[in-house]
Amino acid sequence: MTLPTPQPPATDADTRVRLLDAGGAVFAEHGFRAATVRDICSRAGVNGAAVHYHFRDKAGLYRAVIEHAFHAALDRYPPDLGLAAGASAEERLHAFVRSFLLRLLSDGVPAWLGKIMAREMIEPTDALEHIIAHSARPLFERLTAIVRELAGPDASVEHVMRASQSVVGQCLFYRHCREMIRRGWPESEPTVEGLDELARHITRFSLAGIRATRVGGRA
Repeated sequence: MTLPTPQPPATDADTRVRLLDAGGAVFAEHGFRAATVRDICSRAGVNGAAVHYHFRDKAGLYRAVIEHAFHAALDRYPPDLGLAAGASAEERLHAFVRSFLLRLLSDGVPAWLGKIMAREMIEPTDALEHIIAHSARPLFERLTAIVRELAGPDASVEHVMRASQSVVGQCLFYRHCREMIRRGWPESEPTVEGLDELARHITRFSLAGIRATRVGGRA
């Protein structure tokens, strides 16, 4: 009779990662308020006290889940995608758009992150301020710096803000409306293979809009 090989005990780091992965799936499925620590620990296969040990409470785990996913996505697809120093504003805009689409649509990023963020837009939690301060705002400021350079020195703060929001909106459309596109217009469904062309399209469209509304050349 062959006895099963004993599995090594989980380390603190292993337990933490399992909680983050399980937490992401459960929060996306049920939302922060309906998700329970018991369900998360059961899915992770860890003791019920592990959440308190690693994250203090459910809210702490929720913030950590989002931070972990954001940082992992940014590590894999940084906003500049490794552009050389001295790249033009046009090149930096394209890199920003392409990296954003990769983080939104690539198989390399957990699908549950998009679901959690969609829930935050509908039923915001206390974590939203943390998300804005530590993840969304730094990225958006990087984008507005690029747009400001493209829009020219006389561009107003409002113009730069709206142009930047338009860039983000074009990218988010393909994430939040993906199922509608798949069912209604399957021929234009975004795919990983088509991301490069989609990034070029959004970049060209955005550049044309920014240039058309520069001070002195308003459309």
